[in-house]
Amino acid sequence: MDKYLIKKPRTQDSSPVQDSSPSSKRSRVDFNLENLPSDPGLRQKISSYHPNNHDEIRRYYLGKGPCRPPHDYLVSYFSGKPRRFRVEWYENRNWLEYSIAKDAAFCFYCYLFGKDVGKQGGGDTFVTKGFRLWNQVGKLDSHVGGVNNAHNQASVLVKQSNQDKAKYRIQLNAIIDCVRFLLFRGLAFRGHDEPQDSSDKGNFLKLLQFFEDHNESINEVMQNTWKNCKLTHPDIQKGMVNAIAHETSKAIIEDLGNGFFSILVDESRDISVKEQMALVLRYVNKQGIIIERFLGIVHVASTTALSLKCAIEGLLCEHNLSLSRLRGQGYDGASNMQGDINGLKTLILKENKSAFYVHCFAHQLQLTLVAVAKNHINIADFFYVVSNLVTVVGGSCKRRDALRDAQFVKIKEDLENGVRRSGQGLNQETNLKRPGDTRWGSYYGTILNLILMFSTVADILEIIEEDGLFNQKVEARSIMKSILSFEFVFALHLMKNILGITNELLIALQKKNQDIVNAMDLVKVSKQ
Repeated sequence: MDKYLIKKPRTQDSSPVQDSSPSSKRSRVDFNLENLPSDPGLRQKISSYHPNNHDEIRRYYLGKGPCRPPHDYLVSYFSGKPRRFRVEWYENRNWLEYSIAKDAAFCFYCYLFGKDVGKQGGGDTFVTKGFRLWNQVGKLDSHVGGVNNAHNQASVLVKQSNQDKAKYRIQLNAIIDCVRFLLFRGLAFRGHDEPQDSSDKGNFLKLLQFFEDHNESINEVMQNTWKNCKLTHPDIQKGMVNAIAHETSKAIIEDLGNGFFSILVDESRDISVKEQMALVLRYVNKQGIIIERFLGIVHVASTTALSLKCAIEGLLCEHNLSLSRLRGQGYDGASNMQGDINGLKTLILKENKSAFYVHCFAHQLQLTLVAVAKNHINIADFFYVVSNLVTVVGGSCKRRDALRDAQFVKIKEDLENGVRRSGQGLNQETNLKRPGDTRWGSYYGTILNLILMFSTVADILEIIEEDGLFNQKVEARSIMKSILSFEFVFALHLMKNILGITNELLIALQKKNQDIVNAMDLVKVSKQ
């Protein structure tokens, strides 16, 4: 390249070439929507802001509309005659606005979409300087000019912007209606951006397609919208869900007002194997009705009492709630919750003596009852056999189907022989479910189903003993001997009667309108 170019020696006083274009010398004005002036006489030109902010500034001013403040207009003298701006000039002039700071008239359309140097009547007067010739009102009409005038071109852009805004509102309302419908009915979003010709679009896009098919205005807007502006992207869906969640929480906090409240807290592991803490507010509204509202879920890295307390405080602070307004706290029977030394309820009571702790009666009763029952060796053996029985019989879908079909045949025979009564709600399809220590009434439900399906369960165990694998045969024979023994049947009916009494107590304790005095009476009767 050196043979084609002649190098020019660089002198010491040489300096880099600087851009002398007007755009490089123009200083950009800092942008902040909150500080944008409404008075047209105090506005900076649109071109003085950064190009990336032009559309946002235009949308801001379009939302506010022309500046037309009520004001005692100043009087100016022209040829010795008093003249001033008149309110009647606003009629049939949607573009006209008035500046109190400069006592001058401006053009709203030309400011938003006009060129830097307008060719309309009055030059740049209606954008920066302002029109003050009150004795020459005709120049207001001459500013509008002909069809190709700069003012009319700006006016077309304003009208087009208003039309686009109306279409965008139709589209946005349809999207929000879809999101609300799915949320209120507990339906899930697909979370993918499927194409229009996809046969598996998911709940959101299918519902939106239903709206388009049954609403002409929505269909017209969606068909004429650019593909990247359809508001169907998963990120937009999640943003709307978050906005609805924010508004829902805001409504709950407004309903609570400045009143006192209690919290109900529980933590468990979700499907993604993360510890999540759920918090529910309990308060009395202005009508005197007890209200329980779910406030939110917080991921907790640790389930220690201190970590849970920090998570609770953080969630309450997000909604401008304070622990000083707390008057009650309710948790399960775990040691990190109700521990008297470092439990969650103790840490909160140290800061707020009025945050009285009330344990979950039904939950604690269920845990206590199961623990006391299992202290008896025969009852503990009974529950052990029941757990193995549920595992063996319901261990596969094939066995569950066989149990269901066999029970159906048994019920049909009993109805034909007059052993069972038929009627609404009777002879429903049942199955064996694994009992859980913390699930209210689960042991009682398992025992009831086992009594109803006892003969059918025995038949299924015989089938497994004949056709199953060697280990399955051994296990089925062992369980068969256990359930046919007198001790097992006696314990089965004994626990049915005992858990039947406590189950009614559990149901009564879960009612919202249950008072503490009646609840203690029910506990006393159940203990007797």
